[in-house]
Amino acid sequence: MTDRNAAQSSELEATDRAILRELLRDGRCSFTDLGERVGLSVSAVHQRVRRLEQRGALRGYTARVDGEQIGLPLTAFISLTPIDPAAPDDYPQRLEHLSEIESCFSVAGDESYILQVRVASPLALEDLLRQIRESAKVSTRTTVVLSTPFENRAPEL
Repeated sequence: MTDRNAAQSSELEATDRAILRELLRDGRCSFTDLGERVGLSVSAVHQRVRRLEQRGALRGYTARVDGEQIGLPLTAFISLTPIDPAAPDDYPQRLEHLSEIESCFSVAGDESYILQVRVASPLALEDLLRQIRESAKVSTRTTVVLSTPFENRAPEL
């Protein structure tokens, strides 16, 4: 690879990173606005965004809601530990019917998974814990969130 090709390749990487940075700040900005922010034409930025989506670097667009405003003010993290270590590792499938579970993370350590959940009350959390234990045949350890100084921070690109 020549120096010129290497420079062009890194320039493309920098442009793609700039596009991703802007979309992380405002996923609803138009291609016109996005092009102005990163110095590209509308068609060029549209092509790059499409390529980023096809490569999987850009996985989607979403809305964020305020749990308090929608009646789900309690957030908790629930760690799952298998009761029987020889049992199949199919906990995500066993729990996917529970809509209170926002995220499911496979983790290293004593626990197998950590769930992020959002519920209306401590009583609702207690009921959800019962459903999780029954559905997945696991023991749980729960951490209740008291406040969220920040969340969903964009990575440094």
